[in-house]
Amino acid sequence: MEKTYYKPQDLKKFGDITNWNKELGDKFFEYYNAVFESGALTAREKSLIALAVSHVVQCPYCIDAYTQDGLKRGIEKEEMMEAVHVGAAIKSGAALVHGVQMMNIHDKLSM
Repeated sequence: MEKTYYKPQDLKKFGDITNWNKELGDKFFEYYNAVFESGALTAREKSLIALAVSHVVQCPYCIDAYTQDGLKRGIEKEEMMEAVHVGAAIKSGAALVHGVQMMNIHDKLSM
């Protein structure tokens, strides 16, 4: 078995974060669960958003969880990959747009 820093079985322990601070843990899960209820966006749409964000923040636990969630919601692999590309485009665009700050500073200091 390949050794990795992240252990897939640890995903099942997510609820255990309340063990060391029940009050804040409970508040987090109350919020977390409310966020993923259907509202203006469907639970399916939120699952796709969560999958894209999971890749942008590079959380293997979240990628695992929202790939599984997406499959349960009937999200096709092409939809999943398209969502990942949306996240990647936003992340790369955000990095590149900060180049404007670099350009501004360069121009100011080069005068």
